[in-house]
Amino acid sequence: MNRTTIAQLYADQATFGGQTVTVAGWARTIRAMKNLGFLTLNDGSCFKNLQVVLEKTLPNYDEVSSQNVGAAFIVTGKLVLVEINQRNEWWINYPVYQSHLKGAAALIAVQTGGYGEVDDAALNAQDIAGPPEAAAFSISRKDAGLLKDLLAPGASVPVTLDACTRVERDRTTYNIIGELTGRNPDRKIMLSAHYDSYFDGFQDDNTAISMMLGMGKALVETGWQPENTILFCAMASEEWGVADSQFDWSTGAYEQVFTVHPEWRGQVIADLNFELPALAHGTRARIRSTYEYVDFLEEFLENLPELTQGYPEETRITAPIETWSDDFSIAIAGIPSMVNDFTGGSFMETHYHSQFDNDTYYDEDVYRLHHELFGLLLMAIDRTRVVPLNFAGTFQKAKEALDLDWCARTEADGESLAQALDEAAALAQQVYDRAAAINRGQEPGEDAGGLERQLLDLFQRTQDTFVRIDWYGNVQFPQESLQQSLELLHGAADSLAAGNLSAALRKLYEIDNNRYAFLFEQRVYRHFTQYVFSQPKERLKWGYRRIVGYINLYATVKSLLEKKTRGITDYTSEAAFLQGAAAAQEGAYRDLVGSLNISVEEMKRMLRDCLSR
Repeated sequence: MNRTTIAQLYADQATFGGQTVTVAGWARTIRAMKNLGFLTLNDGSCFKNLQVVLEKTLPNYDEVSSQNVGAAFIVTGKLVLVEINQRNEWWINYPVYQSHLKGAAALIAVQTGGYGEVDDAALNAQDIAGPPEAAAFSISRKDAGLLKDLLAPGASVPVTLDACTRVERDRTTYNIIGELTGRNPDRKIMLSAHYDSYFDGFQDDNTAISMMLGMGKALVETGWQPENTILFCAMASEEWGVADSQFDWSTGAYEQVFTVHPEWRGQVIADLNFELPALAHGTRARIRSTYEYVDFLEEFLENLPELTQGYPEETRITAPIETWSDDFSIAIAGIPSMVNDFTGGSFMETHYHSQFDNDTYYDEDVYRLHHELFGLLLMAIDRTRVVPLNFAGTFQKAKEALDLDWCARTEADGESLAQALDEAAALAQQVYDRAAAINRGQEPGEDAGGLERQLLDLFQRTQDTFVRIDWYGNVQFPQESLQQSLELLHGAADSLAAGNLSAALRKLYEIDNNRYAFLFEQRVYRHFTQYVFSQPKERLKWGYRRIVGYINLYATVKSLLEKKTRGITDYTSEAAFLQGAAAAQEGAYRDLVGSLNISVEEMKRMLRDCLSR
């Protein structure tokens, strides 16, 4: 055994950096966790100890971690520097796992674009939603530049990593809930924001917590007595939730409405969620809402008094909600939700999720505007007797998202679905007009509670039927994903038939998550595909069954890339595969349109029941 002493390692780091060494010594401490362990080793050659990281993948991990003081160990490993652009290229978990499979002990990630661009000292390589055995460290562009300058060809650089994190695995987090009891305690309005953050999180999301509490303070101090109980919900685990899951964020909100208080569906008539409310996002404030609240919100804006001038343009309503924040988890639980829209402006590329999220961008006028806007909105919703949901917009948008040409090409019954959606929209408008009349006091509404329960049941049905997401978290109607895949599959096959390989590859890149087939090994691709479909509901949370289908093009992509490299122009086998995949998608599309027809007919029945009360 060619043994190296610990004293030699510390005395000549330049020589041993990056080299494989054998160290024999005695364990001073051993700390084992579920997937990782730490061993403090000393061999008597100096007073310093050597810390050894034990991975669960070690064949003798259980044996080693159960030992007492005195064992000797062999450590082999590498550190790899990788540039990451998480906004425009790939998430960090892909290259981290790729590096792990290549034998790296860890990956050093530096954000080179997309996020954290405000300063070369910014740290932003975030959300390692991959296997726990694939370790990573985040460093700044400044430090990465220093390393690159030192890494001449054939050179090795000793590195000491001083990592600090407050994120730990397998920990319990706590949502904090308070309430202002109304005259009708069982009918509720929800205010929500998350209190966990990256670094200090001034804008994201401490200002939102402060705003929520400030609104509550104002209501109490003015002596306002709400008609309905107002819930104040400070949510945990919005940033970090589930490890090794595609849907790792918004966990606290999901658990709150699905596990802790599932009865809130049917009781809570609206959730007002807050994100970064002290920051100017573009040129106007926006309330992002589920489709069903849009009409009420637009009517609300028409009757607003003069508010603090936080933006040069008037407030607008936009829909649907997105997966970026807690309101999505809350909406799919059956609680109509909305949020101050927060994704516009340069902040998301510069300061967001970095240590530079501080009070630099604090805008008091914008903050006051959001207090006033949502405070008045809360009071307006509180005055309703029936939840003001209009499903007409939902059905209209579903029809707009239906491609009748693809229905004809696949022999799907799109004409019947389009007609059913039109009929459902007309019925929904009648129901909304009736609810609005009750809320204005123009109708007696003796059974307002019964009507409201029906409307909330219908809202849950629309969420279950129509709300889907793509592989990158964008909200869509279920038919949109299949229509896009059909367009791209047929287009790629046609491009291959015409001998245009580059055009075909560009189309394949856009299908499902197959962009990763161009960049990573099959094991990486397979892991981050299968964990969307094979993990149980309690791990997938708000993403459970929200992605429509999947086409595995890995082998086809690799084959085409190989032919491109070798100059081969015969794409017969790949084109045949794409045609077969397209045929399978056409069958899935026919089935989907058929199931949507059934669902819409059921929702029409529910609307007619609302009108018959």
